[in-house]
Amino acid sequence: MMSSTVQDSLDYTLFSWSKQSGLNPIEIDRAEGVYLWDAQGKRIIDFSSQLMNVNIGHGNQRVTQAVARQMEKVSYVYPGMITEVRAQLGKKMAEITPGDLSKAFFTLGGAEAIENAIKIARMYTGKHKIIAQYRSYHGATYGAGSVSGDPRRHPMDSQAMPNVMHVENPYFYRCPWGTRSAEECGEMAARNLEQVVLYENPGNIAAILMEGESGSSGCIKYPAGYWKKVRAIADKYNILLICDEVMSGFGRTGKWFGIDHHEVVPDIMCMAKGITSGYVPLGCTMVNAAIAAYFEDRPLAAGLTYSAHPVACAAAIENLKVMEEGNMIQNAANMGRYLEQRVAELAQEHPSIGDFRNTGLLGCIELVKNRETKEPTVPWNAAPALMEPTNRMAAKLKELGMFTFVRWNWIFVAPPLCISKEQIDEGLDIVREAIRIADEYCH
Repeated sequence: MMSSTVQDSLDYTLFSWSKQSGLNPIEIDRAEGVYLWDAQGKRIIDFSSQLMNVNIGHGNQRVTQAVARQMEKVSYVYPGMITEVRAQLGKKMAEITPGDLSKAFFTLGGAEAIENAIKIARMYTGKHKIIAQYRSYHGATYGAGSVSGDPRRHPMDSQAMPNVMHVENPYFYRCPWGTRSAEECGEMAARNLEQVVLYENPGNIAAILMEGESGSSGCIKYPAGYWKKVRAIADKYNILLICDEVMSGFGRTGKWFGIDHHEVVPDIMCMAKGITSGYVPLGCTMVNAAIAAYFEDRPLAAGLTYSAHPVACAAAIENLKVMEEGNMIQNAANMGRYLEQRVAELAQEHPSIGDFRNTGLLGCIELVKNRETKEPTVPWNAAPALMEPTNRMAAKLKELGMFTFVRWNWIFVAPPLCISKEQIDEGLDIVREAIRIADEYCH
């Protein structure tokens, strides 16, 4: 019997990225740590931190209390006014972001952070083109969706934001140039980027936009030195570098930000998700000192009713304290190494595991029908008729009490940063059962 909550949700609300008929959403009653409980009391281990955003884990009442204290004082003021929490969070962002990133424009989430980064880059440079990667996702609004290479942009291509170009990723496992090392693949990808810059006229290119570490496009690892090559190309042609840390930020990769692994400083950084661990919506577009100075005597043509919302700022401040005091960033690095060891053991038993790419707790198992040919279990952007293995694996994970993303031939592993070895083992025991299904398609 369907509950009234489920029925009313289906009758009166729309669901993302889905046809609306035939849905069977999970009704969640409560959540704590790395677990959720549905309305029937079934425990579900969260192996993707929902949308890779619940970094500190579920149900931390310190954030609840911080939000309540702020709402007792003031819940909302327009963005031209200031609050203590706005000042505190802005200062904290300047402290933890790399290099001379120094001023924050607070948004409601990741897509708006990207939108405003594009606007700022175009205003500051007087140029209009944006270069991004094909295997990338930056958000679902028109601008963020247009710069994404992800096929979710295809239905709106006819109305896409103009002046966006895409380049190849340094995806060594499926290297477009058939290289023999990750470093060589990175070199070829950098050459591809520079060639596109020249084709498109550097005098017209405002920014290059890349994820700090790849996320929902398959956690594609950047080869050593690749980010530095991109930074050098941007500097050579006077192009801004925008780093999207919406998914890879706030400890997810075992450092504050994904780009910190590469010792590169972007000109603009976009953040959201882990900034509040999803407890309250918030995003941030951070700019360097030169860009900040540019707007000292020029209007910043950007605004949001809920920019620097005091309740969201209060949630972010407490969330970051929880993260630091719980040593969760180091735990992400430690648990990431343990996860890699365990998946390597699984790969010895399961022929369908072709590759595992991971940084901290941002990982993806890539499944294949044949390790020699690397034929994917399900092709990228597969038509519904080819999705049987994916659908079976997703159903098995749900049946066994796990929530995580299964996309084409990828199973994502990105649990909350508070996870323990025992909980990783528990989750991988469930993932193993889904991989057994992929093994059936091997030849």
